[in-house]
Amino acid sequence: MKKRVKIEKSSGNVFADLGLPDSDELMLKARLVMFIAQAIERKGLTQAQAAARIGLRQPDVSKLLRGRFEGFSLERLLSFVRMLGTDVEIKFKPSKPKQEGRILMIA
Repeated sequence: MKKRVKIEKSSGNVFADLGLPDSDELMLKARLVMFIAQAIERKGLTQAQAAARIGLRQPDVSKLLRGRFEGFSLERLLSFVRMLGTDVEIKFKPSKPKQEGRILMIA
């Protein structure tokens, strides 16, 4: 006898789906970490070389690349992106009427 599994459509933000506070910020941090990992890979850097470039210890880079980004502010993650050779632009625009503003990352 097969057991029915309830499937729920994602909102696109796993942190919001889990009901975590500050889910938009957590999602943005996760996307930044993925971008950092891709930049490290594109440049062919080892974790030790990446650590030297962004001012961390190698074990901290390892934790970061495994998604352990608690303790890192958005500002610090954005500085890592810059130190790896990418410009960061921040754009503000009005949100849709009667909606709270969103935080998006376009890479």
